[in-house]
Amino acid sequence: MMENYLISDIPPTYWKAISTNDSDFDNMFFYGVKTTKIFCRPSCKSRLPNRQNVFIFKKAQAALELGFRPCKRCKPDNLLLPNEEWIGQVCEWIDVNFQRDITLNFLSEIFHSSPFHLQRTFNNVKGESPLAYIQQKRLTTAAKKLIDTNDTIQFIASEVGYPNHSYFSTVFKRYFNVTPHHYRKQYR
Repeated sequence: MMENYLISDIPPTYWKAISTNDSDFDNMFFYGVKTTKIFCRPSCKSRLPNRQNVFIFKKAQAALELGFRPCKRCKPDNLLLPNEEWIGQVCEWIDVNFQRDITLNFLSEIFHSSPFHLQRTFNNVKGESPLAYIQQKRLTTAAKKLIDTNDTIQFIASEVGYPNHSYFSTVFKRYFNVTPHHYRKQYR
């Protein structure tokens, strides 16, 4: 299996092909990004990854054997990941990173898709938008922290991804029909 991929230094011609989306190198090699576990063709128009996070594969099968999934945008070797599995991976990433400033465009870059395709597929699989899923994750985490900790409401808001305390309170009240302060009093 080791002969099917290169771990160390990326040849300069390969890096140039990735940087310029050179389709002349398609099927000569594939590249995988270890932070997202996605692999692409050199011609893929997705965001340029950090060079230190890139693996080069001679064959798509080698990427699959190491747990990389095919890019939804460039479809290397015409391999497709089922929508449910793909959206499951998006949700897993969100569940770990929900505190970050996440937009639909940011998510679509990470998961190598157009924003429209990601939004539509997420809605079809989960019954809600990615941003609604993120907000629900933030608010349920905040509610748990309000009950389980003595942290200030402002600190909890910031910790779950709401840098603006008053906006957090407004969104929290809309979701739970009670302010964070009253929620804490009610459930303690």
